[in-house]
Amino acid sequence: DKTVSLRKDLSEMHEWITQAEEEYLERDFEYKTPDELQKAVEELKRAKEEAVQKEVKVKLITDSVNNFIAKAPPAAHEALKKELDVLITSYQRLCSRLNGKCKTLEEVWACWRELLSYLDAENKWLNEIELKLKATENIQGGAEEISESLDSLERLMRHPEDNRNQIRELAQTLTDGGILDELINEKLEKFNTRWEELQQEAVRRQKSLEQSIQSAQETDKTLRLIQESLAVIDKQLTAYIADRVDAAQVPQEAQ
Repeated sequence: DKTVSLRKDLSEMHEWITQAEEEYLERDFEYKTPDELQKAVEELKRAKEEAVQKEVKVKLITDSVNNFIAKAPPAAHEALKKELDVLITSYQRLCSRLNGKCKTLEEVWACWRELLSYLDAENKWLNEIELKLKATENIQGGAEEISESLDSLERLMRHPEDNRNQIRELAQTLTDGGILDELINEKLEKFNTRWEELQQEAVRRQKSLEQSIQSAQETDKTLRLIQESLAVIDKQLTAYIADRVDAAQVPQEAQ
């Protein structure tokens, strides 16, 4: 009987739609690790592709039902037409929901990858600060050399806040949705602690270098005065030698 065959096809498609809804749309998902999130994205992509492929089956059923209705007595029309309409509506709704959820999860995955990218960039900058702080830990030299090290550190510290703001916003977006919240909070706590510690150490080092510059400038000034004084004395003593003046004659200079 053609009606039985058509109803069987309609029933099988209804069952597939219900199963897909339960499997991908009705369950509560928790994404605590990146692997779980990535796996969910891949599963939804496959489900979306499978639903698209079922469009051929839905079209065949639609054509079969319409062909049957065109030839069958009116009494058989209403029930089958109603079942077909329900099937088409259910199928279109499933495709729409799968597309929506897949798009959302892809955006979430992209958001996670972007967060990692910003964290990586900021941690590389913090590594540079760490190296710079070690390089200026026991710096030796005159005021000019120390001043160059201070300028270099200050240039490095003039780092825009944009990346850090992006990290906060991306993390907030993900954790608000309960996605990777424990992992993100752990990464952020580690990053923020390191950021604060290095910032404080950099401020201390800047003050220390400024004091070292001042001390070096004072030392340079003292040495310059000593050199000028010695030059005067050397000039005077050279004149005495040229004039064959005996030390006994100039007891103060001799002393």
